[in-house]
Amino acid sequence: MSVRGGGKGTLERVAKGKRRVEIRRRGRTRNAAALGRTEGVEDHNDNRKPERTNLFKKTRRAICSGIVMGWSLTSGNLDRRNIAAEAARVNVETLLKDYKWPKEMPFSDQDFARFDETQDKEFYSVPRFVTHIDDNAINALTKFYGERLPPSGQSDTAILDICSSWISHLPKGYSAGKIVGLGMNEEELKANPALTDWIVKDLNEEPTLPFDDNTFDAVLNAVSVDYLTKPLPLFREISRVLKPGGQAIMSFSNRCFPTKAIGIWTRVGDADHVLIVGSYFHYSGAFTALQAKDISPPRNPIFGGDPMYVVFANKA
Repeated sequence: MSVRGGGKGTLERVAKGKRRVEIRRRGRTRNAAALGRTEGVEDHNDNRKPERTNLFKKTRRAICSGIVMGWSLTSGNLDRRNIAAEAARVNVETLLKDYKWPKEMPFSDQDFARFDETQDKEFYSVPRFVTHIDDNAINALTKFYGERLPPSGQSDTAILDICSSWISHLPKGYSAGKIVGLGMNEEELKANPALTDWIVKDLNEEPTLPFDDNTFDAVLNAVSVDYLTKPLPLFREISRVLKPGGQAIMSFSNRCFPTKAIGIWTRVGDADHVLIVGSYFHYSGAFTALQAKDISPPRNPIFGGDPMYVVFANKA
């Protein structure tokens, strides 16, 4: 399946690109990320905003499939141009196949900066018993887990759900010897019926996992990879705690808390997100058999729906 919002170009364009994804509204230039404003956000057009960069060759005007952080872009926001419609259509499932990665990861520290740099523990201190993707996207992810994870009911199976919450999107009734949730809010983790154990930990503050080597058959991350500010050391940790041949599964849509997502994520589209996550696996040097899959459910012709993608690999 092909998607709007990105193209297969070169990672070097992340650091070197000078074209900017902009939206002109009422005569003022506004960064696309500013449209995802939330309470307490005044304007992204200030000195704290990471420098806007362009990601890949065919993504110059891609803005998350016409939706930025879950906020629809109307024709009045687009200066008479449908930016998403101008983006290339890309088959994400072939995007990572034989991709020619640059020698070094071209992202700068600024690309991982966020509009809100306050401590994450403050942001996540209040429990949110909500789902961050729609029901059809949840069902698609649950189905994918059912196809990829070890069979339910095996006492020697261990699953780690990082950036976990009150729901892990596992198949109904799925059980294993150990299902550990690692997240930011204690109340949410306590309410997750799938977990056999849980730990509160801020992976942006300390990107380490408090587990022995070769512990888990799978490490999952559902719709939270866009918040990781130190992905490479964390992905190496994920590999360390996986059993030989174990798999890491990162899933994401185009919705997020815009002030907490890394800057580069909010500036590009769906296919670009696949390349970003793929680069984490690649440059960590700890994985093999890297793949991407578009598991987006069919879109409702009237109400649309959330896209859903997974990037996954096995421990090298």
